[in-house]
Amino acid sequence: MSRGRMETLREALSRLEKRGFCHAFRATSKGELEVRGEPAFAPETLVVEETVRFEGESDPEDQAVLLALRSRDGRIRGTFVASYGPQMEPACAAVMHRLAPDPERERAPQERP
Repeated sequence: MSRGRMETLREALSRLEKRGFCHAFRATSKGELEVRGEPAFAPETLVVEETVRFEGESDPEDQAVLLALRSRDGRIRGTFVASYGPQMEPACAAVMHRLAPDPERERAPQERP
């Protein structure tokens, strides 16, 4: 990536996949996240490793957010992509609200006092 050039969504997904974020999380109508072949996850049980926001160059409504997520035990690592802003789907909005940063939740279990 050249200096001053923003990373594209495709580039960010590729970079995260190389770091082991191979699953694609999908929001359910119940406000949970699921990946193929696994039980649904309550968003509060996942750790946000990285957040990347994207804005279209010509259209301010062309916004997206990419989250790199992992289960607390590290067994499942994946990405979640959603439109960002007023056009966000209700299921995605519910998930994003539940993924709000909580320092106590983000600490690994072995780090808790």
